[in-house]
Amino acid sequence: MRIIAGRHRGSALTPVGKGDAGAHLRPTTDRVRESLFNVLQGGRFGDPINDAKVLDLFAGTGALGLEALSRGASHVTFVDNGRVAQKLIRANIAKLRRADDCTLLGTNADALPPADAPCDLIFLDPPYGQNLGIKALSAARGWIAPGALIVWEEQAAQLAPPGFELLDQRRYGDSWVTFLKAAS
Repeated sequence: MRIIAGRHRGSALTPVGKGDAGAHLRPTTDRVRESLFNVLQGGRFGDPINDAKVLDLFAGTGALGLEALSRGASHVTFVDNGRVAQKLIRANIAKLRRADDCTLLGTNADALPPADAPCDLIFLDPPYGQNLGIKALSAARGWIAPGALIVWEEQAAQLAPPGFELLDQRRYGDSWVTFLKAAS
């Protein structure tokens, strides 16, 4: 696993260890991450990354949020309640020397504290098949700026919940990425 582009291009991220199998982490592959960020930076959604405040729900290794930082986001809040995931996120933030631009919340994505400021770009990559995406989006309402772009990775294409507009859906192997826009 590595950062694909931007300031930290080519930087290797701390991988999920063999002893971490019980953590049930499913990092987004480099290929899917590269395709996803090509869509984000292709112009269809404007410029959703540059100077963005990013919320990375079910952050896992932190690869999506760190890729956004590398490409110009101003701050990322990582949310993951797993001890192994938190350890990996901390290690990857330290490796890239971006502690000043990151916050790590060790909580459930559906039990977020109040936000200091809403975020412009939200990555949502819940464990597959557990219906946690809708719960997390609902809990994150105060974290989501009007008009924010939501990137939701799941095992199946998702419908837009109330308050969100479906913009696009893409299939990458066993994963579907749904792009939503928060109501303004």
